[in-house]
Amino acid sequence: SAFGNILSCKVVVDNTSDSRGFGFVHYETQEHANNAIEKVNGMLLNGKKVFVGRFQPRSARMRELGETARKFTNIFIKNFSDELTEDEITALFTGHGAIASISIAKNDQGGNKGYGFVAFETPEEAEAACDALNEHELPSGKKLYV
Repeated sequence: SAFGNILSCKVVVDNTSDSRGFGFVHYETQEHANNAIEKVNGMLLNGKKVFVGRFQPRSARMRELGETARKFTNIFIKNFSDELTEDEITALFTGHGAIASISIAKNDQGGNKGYGFVAFETPEEAEAACDALNEHELPSGKKLYV
């Protein structure tokens, strides 16, 4: 590598082996890693601005962000395929607060792709929905991830 010896490199992929848009590079020395961060962070690669930084476990990121990390109103939902309609999703989430909007990803045939977003009016409502509905069992036996 232009920045130093790479000990390992991994591109994170989904269950169909498509890139999830991020990965990890382990350099031989901290100096090599710092050099890569300094030179590559913010560059455009294939027309996209990239972020390059030190690895930080989720727990450390959450501690660093503190209370602001819990102030969200838009939640990501997945694993429901075409099993649930938008009306059924609305009914499921309405019990946890006022819904500002729902957006379900659609495939080329107009069916849903099994993921989407539900936006609530307040962070407290969004957090309550996450707490109550994460791993909620759907009629098919699949678990909804929130």
